[in-house]
This record gives sequence, C-alpha cells and structure tokens, in this order.
Amino acid sequence: MSNASSSTSRDARGGRVLPIVELAVLAMALVAPLLMTSNPELVTLATNVLILSLLAISFDLCWGYSGIMSFGQALFFGVAGYVIALIGRDLEFSHGWGTLPIAMGVGLLLSFAFAAFLLLGRRTPTVIFVSLGTLTGAYAAERLVSGWQYVGAGNGLSSVKLLQWGEIEMVEGPAFYYMALAILIVAYLASRYLVRSQFGLVLAGMRQNEERLAFFGYRIQVFKALIFSFAGLLAGLAGALYSYHQGFIGPGNMGPGLSTTAVLYALFGGSGTLIGPVIGTALIETISYVLADQDAIKQYWPVILGVVLLVVVVFKPTGILGFFVSRRERIGSYGGRRK
Repeated sequence: MSNASSSTSRDARGGRVLPIVELAVLAMALVAPLLMTSNPELVTLATNVLILSLLAISFDLCWGYSGIMSFGQALFFGVAGYVIALIGRDLEFSHGWGTLPIAMGVGLLLSFAFAAFLLLGRRTPTVIFVSLGTLTGAYAAERLVSGWQYVGAGNGLSSVKLLQWGEIEMVEGPAFYYMALAILIVAYLASRYLVRSQFGLVLAGMRQNEERLAFFGYRIQVFKALIFSFAGLLAGLAGALYSYHQGFIGPGNMGPGLSTTAVLYALFGGSGTLIGPVIGTALIETISYVLADQDAIKQYWPVILGVVLLVVVVFKPTGILGFFVSRRERIGSYGGRRK
C-alpha cells in the first residue's frame, strides 16, 4: 500500500515537473548569447542546437507520440534545404516570408507522400516496415544527390544565399540565434498544443493500445499519417534554417546518418516529452564539441559519445528526463481536473 501511495504521490507531483523544465530551458536559451559574447563560435554552436532541436522534435512526434520509428526525418530536412538553396541560386530569392513556407510545404508534401505509401495501405504496417521504408528513402535520396551535378553532387551546394527579412540579411550571430529561437518556440508551442488537444488524446490512446482504439472505430493509420506529415513540415523548416545558417547543404544532410542522430537526440533527452529532444540535442552537441576539441581523444570521441548514449538508452529508456518526469506526465492527463 505504501509503495502504491508513493507512486501515486510522485505521479501527482510529476504534473508540475515538465513546465518547470520547459521554463528553465527557455530561460537558459534566452540568456545564452549574452554569456557567449567573447566566443562567437559558441553562438554558432548554440544556433545549430536550436535548428537541430526542430529536427529532434519532429522525430519525437513520430516515435514518442505515435509509435512511428522514422529513420527518414533527415530526408525531409535535406530536401527542403536543397530546395531553398536552389531557389536562392537560380531565382535569386531568399526572403524568409516566402522561402520558409516553401520549405515547410516541401517537408509536408514529401512526408505525406511517404505516409500514403507506408501507412495508408490496405494492411496495417509494422514498425519494422515503416522504419526500413523511411531508412531506404533517406539512403536512396542521399545516393541520388551524390551523383547529380545540378545540385553539386558529392560536394553539395555551398555559398547559399543569405536569408533576408526585408532589407536585413541574416548572418550567423546573435540575431540569427534569436530568430531561430523564436521559430523554435512557435513550433514547440504548436506541437505542445497538438499533443494536448483532442487529437493528442487519440495519440495517447494509440500509445497505450492501438487495437482497442481501432475497435472503437478510430482509423489509426490516418492519425499516424497526419502526425507524420506535420513532423515532416517541422523537419523541412529546420532544413531551410540549417541551409541558411551554414551556407551549405550536402548529401550527408539528408541521409541515414543525420536521421539516426535525430533518433539519438530524442532518446537521450527523453522521447514523448517534446522538451526532452531539445535537451538531448543540446547535451549531445555540446559533448561532441568538447570531446572533438581534445587532441588526446580526438580520434576516439565518436566512440566515447556512442558509449555514453548506449548506456543511457539501455539503462534508462525514458532518457534523461525519465529521472524527473513521471510516466503519467509523459503520457498526458486528460479529462476533468483532479482534486
């Protein structure tokens, strides 16, 4: 009885943990550039973290909230980045009011095409089928652009035209950082609203028992296709920002390597929380930056990082946030307010 009571008490308190974590992460993100004025390279790193966090959130929506193991999020990321780079090169157009919606549309349409093929067939697809399907798509796209001279082949597209807002050109630095932060906040709030809405209630039911929900008449695969398409939209937006910020987009930005990295971001931070992937992205990118700068272990840092990630994923499947956030809060509370 005491164990049950303590578990219930912890779950009740857990409802207040996630908002605290979100506010703490937001506060740190707002002041981060002010603490990095002496090292512009750190501002560039922090901006990359924000952009890659969008990619990680897109995977979390697939796996953490709907059970879709997607190894193709980088495909939507990279294709959108290429489209934006080509529009800037061939059409001399890089205004954010036009190109960012285009990138979102590219990610949305491409992910919907994959969803129609992988999720909306007559037979209910297995997790392995969807994961291999998305992995194959990412690999095929990477090989295609690697040999396509129009898009730079293996060298990718460099000297991407700068993002413009009116007469202002966005270069890497605090201004680009805060723009990326504002976009991430809007995307995060939209995702949070989605997963806590009635649509999110269906997603929560899917995570618990898909067969039972299907028995009640819900078309599970349609809901999966919708959330998968929205996740592709976010990945496309991230790809456009990455292309503008780095001034480069290449085959490696759309292949299985980056897709797997997005999986690690979410699993390391804590999938099914939205803020967990953001934390995971920040930690992994920071650890990678620090270890890669050490001459003594420069050659071995990917192995060291891999071991750290493996230990966390194996011994704590719920990720870093699993130590603080209860299962009830990760799944979500719906219905009337508890007394």
